[in-house]
Amino acid sequence: MRYQLEKFRQELEKLNIDLTEEQTEQFLDYYEFLIETNKVMNLTAITDFDEVIEKHFLDSLSLCRVFELNRQIRVIDMGTGAGFPGIPLKIAFPQIDLLLVDSLNKRIKFLREATKRLSLENVAALHARAEEIAKGKQYREQFDLCVSRAVANLSTLSEYCIPFVKEGGMFISYKSGDIEEEVSAAEKAVAVLGGNINQVYRFELGEQKRSFVMIEKQKKTPKAYPRKAGIPTRDPLR
Repeated sequence: MRYQLEKFRQELEKLNIDLTEEQTEQFLDYYEFLIETNKVMNLTAITDFDEVIEKHFLDSLSLCRVFELNRQIRVIDMGTGAGFPGIPLKIAFPQIDLLLVDSLNKRIKFLREATKRLSLENVAALHARAEEIAKGKQYREQFDLCVSRAVANLSTLSEYCIPFVKEGGMFISYKSGDIEEEVSAAEKAVAVLGGNINQVYRFELGEQKRSFVMIEKQKKTPKAYPRKAGIPTRDPLR
């Protein structure tokens, strides 16, 4: 094996994830293509193998602590960047049907090539902004799960993500650090959008303090949301 994988395997065992040789190779191929492309395009500031394993791969996969992924569900990864958490989730849980969305076309081209190289099926990568595609029937309230590692205020992120989730589905936001105030401030916005914050799950990954903010979609999102481009960021719902 061309990399030391013992720590990766140990951490996967803690998550009850058992990868096949083919899936392990997919992770390694993904790493290599990420680093290769990163030389000409800014995809990640983290390039060391062990750090990518911990801060990108294991962080993405930690979702299985709080959500059952071993089933056929539709998942949308909003603001996916270099494919996190979507691609690691798809490699480890191939049953999911995945849509990767990002506003930067260069990243989408990278993701399309990555999914092709990794032979991942039932994955689409879409160059779009959330507020543009959230109004159409093709995507609005069509997903069992929306995930996002995007760095944005939870109120803003909820306005971009909750409209894609079907009633009874979940929006799960990956967060770091002390988030109590941010979560509390977002409660009203989440309710307006048809959701309810039903759990904040905290865990440690290496030296990082991480959290999942789990938002259940309880009723349809009013048609007015998300608002036009820029408004949710400039003027978050309160």
